[in-house]
Amino acid sequence: MIAPKRRTSKAKRDKRRSHHALTTPPRSLCPQCREPKMPHRVCPNCGTYRGREVIPTDEE
Repeated sequence: MIAPKRRTSKAKRDKRRSHHALTTPPRSLCPQCREPKMPHRVCPNCGTYRGREVIPTDEE
């Protein structure tokens, strides 16, 4: 078995891991209820998508 000749330095290790950070998912505001929602998805609060009611809600 071949073993590494030198130990990987902290700088080299951390440079390799520089792209592993997680990003927050994008959010947009629903035009009807102004609640945050994922873009291109039905609003979980009011059930609308692109001005139409897709999921019926019990709003009185």
